[in-house]
Amino acid sequence: MKVFHFHFGKDGGAERFFTHLVGGLSERGVEQTAVIRPKRLWKPSIAPHATIIESHFRDLSIDKVLLPIRMKYRVAREKPDAVLAWMPKGAKLMPNDLNTHKIARLGDYPLRLKYFDRIDTLVCNAPGIAERVRDLGWTRNVEVITNFTPAERVEPVDRSAYGAGPDDFVVSTMGRFVPRKGFDVLIDAAAMTPSMHLWIMGDGELADDLKAQARERCVEDRVRFLGWQADTRPFVAASDVFAMASSHEPLGNVALEAWAQGKPVVSTRSEGPSWFMTDESDALMVDIGDAEGFAKAFQRLQDDQELSASIAAGGVATLAERFSKDAICDQYIRLFQEKP
Repeated sequence: MKVFHFHFGKDGGAERFFTHLVGGLSERGVEQTAVIRPKRLWKPSIAPHATIIESHFRDLSIDKVLLPIRMKYRVAREKPDAVLAWMPKGAKLMPNDLNTHKIARLGDYPLRLKYFDRIDTLVCNAPGIAERVRDLGWTRNVEVITNFTPAERVEPVDRSAYGAGPDDFVVSTMGRFVPRKGFDVLIDAAAMTPSMHLWIMGDGELADDLKAQARERCVEDRVRFLGWQADTRPFVAASDVFAMASSHEPLGNVALEAWAQGKPVVSTRSEGPSWFMTDESDALMVDIGDAEGFAKAFQRLQDDQELSASIAAGGVATLAERFSKDAICDQYIRLFQEKP
C-alpha cells in the first residue's frame, strides 16, 4: 500500500499525532511520501518512515505554482492508494486524480469548506467536528477516526535539573503559547498553590506575556518555561499531574500522552475533553478560565494519593479502550483501501 501526505503544519499536537501515525503505518508496511514545510523540528521522527519533500507552498513563492504541478504528475506516476491532506492548506494541494482516494483530515472545527472541493472523504478526529462539516453542507463521505499516542512508559527527567525537589508537587503542561491554551490560567493557579511547580513546554506569541505574568504573580521561581521539546514524555513522566487549560480544544492529544505515562489529568470542560473524559473517573474537570478550580483540583490530588492513583488508572484504561495504535491504524488502512 502506498500513501502520500500533504502536511504544512508547524509544531504542536497535530504534528505529534502526524509523526505517530506515519510511524504506525510504517510498522504495517505502508509506503509513504510526506510533503512538509522545511526545517520542521519533527522531521527526524518521520524520516525513517517516509520519503520527505520539503516546500513552503505559500503565497509569493515559486512553489505555490510549481508544487501543484509536481504533485499532480508524481501522484499520476506513482499511483498511491490514497492521498491524505492534513487541514485546509494540505487540501489546497490535492490533485484532481480520479484513481486515488483523496482524503482530508480535520483536527479542528472548519469555518468553511471551500478548500475541500477535490476531496472524497473528510476524516474528523472527534464527532463534534463531523457534525460541523455536515452542518456546513458537506454531502460526501465523513469518517470519525480519533488519535492515538505511543503507550510506552519512559524514564523521567531529573526533577532537580528543573528546579523541583523529590517532594515538590509538579504540574506539567504543553502547547503553543496562544490565548486559547489557557497557560495564564495555570500561572494564576500556581500563585494560589504555594507547593506547586509548573512546567510549561512550548513556545509562541504569548511567551513574553506569560513570563511577565509569572513575575507579577511572584511565581517565577516555580514556573519553568522549557521550550519546545522533541520528546515531551520524560517531562510528563517526572511530573505529578498533567493540566490542560484550553478554552477551545477539539480533541486534546496532550492528555492522551499524559495518560500514557500514567499521570492524572486535570482539564477544562472544552469540546474534546468533554467528549472523551469522565469527571472523577479518568480526569478532574473544571470550568474554562477557572484558575481557582484548577488550584483546588491540584490540591485535592496532592492531598489524596488514593484519588490521584484512581484518576491516573482511569485514564490509562480509557486510553487502552478508545485510543490504541492498532485500532486507529486499522481504521486508516481500511479507509485508504476504499475506492472513491
